[in-house]
Amino acid sequence: MNEPDGGGKISARQLQAKAALVGMACGAGAALCWALGFVATRHGLKIGFTPPDLLMHRFLWSGVAFLPLVLRAGIGDLGGIGWGRGLVLMVLGGPVMSLISYTGFLFVPLGHGSVIQPSSATLGGLLLAALFLRERVPPSRVAGAIVIVGGLVVIGVESIGHIGAHGVLGDLLFVATGLMFAVFGTLLRHWRVNAFSAATVISVLSLALLPLYAMFVGFARVTALGWWENGLQALAQGILAGPAALYLFAFSIQTIGVARAAVFPATVPALTILSGWLLLGETPTALQAAGLATVLFGFYLAQRQR
Repeated sequence: MNEPDGGGKISARQLQAKAALVGMACGAGAALCWALGFVATRHGLKIGFTPPDLLMHRFLWSGVAFLPLVLRAGIGDLGGIGWGRGLVLMVLGGPVMSLISYTGFLFVPLGHGSVIQPSSATLGGLLLAALFLRERVPPSRVAGAIVIVGGLVVIGVESIGHIGAHGVLGDLLFVATGLMFAVFGTLLRHWRVNAFSAATVISVLSLALLPLYAMFVGFARVTALGWWENGLQALAQGILAGPAALYLFAFSIQTIGVARAAVFPATVPALTILSGWLLLGETPTALQAAGLATVLFGFYLAQRQR
């Protein structure tokens, strides 16, 4: 009589472990997509793209691709999400947040922004998970978050020397976008919004900004940059850093919770350093390597169950 129960418990634990692994894999995939987006942003700004140009690539292609799905699900209530919630999610995790982030790169180095924004998202996510969602945050996760922030500080030292008085504004913009994303992730969990629905609705609602881009910016500059560069930004911004990362992160939140998933954005700076080394040939300095090792150790602590 006890064997079926015991077998059932083992099976349930195995299913829970598999679900946790899938959630962690999705969180890591989202972090990698964001890191590649940062690298593509750095490359794009160097060759002549502006923040509005990158924003256009970020939401145009995914919005067009997802429009039929949203229409089929019902535009009246945005596929069950509702217009009120959909607009809030678009502001917190869509073009408004992205434009603020891109603007921050005009005031401080790209590497510095990639440190402040994800660290703010991580700390904000952990705090909101504990206070608002009443999720239990184990001591190891708190310790891991502290270690991660320490590693991010080490990485950020590389950029401090390049920031003048105007850098305070850039810093505050990245803090704001990090906290916006923390609230976004918390609301996804609180409202129980499906990961795919969130990605599709945000992309489609963002299409409303395209006429403004065409009117005030135009397509002459992006056309002059050629098919290859525009295709690269369409892939990096419009797919990887946009709906792919958003879907993976939202699924991770639903699978392993806000407090645990909030750690993944903190790995973005380290992944950005590695990606920049492999793709742009920017070799990490000793401080960056030390920061990378510290972040990875903190990530290990934060993902432990105890």
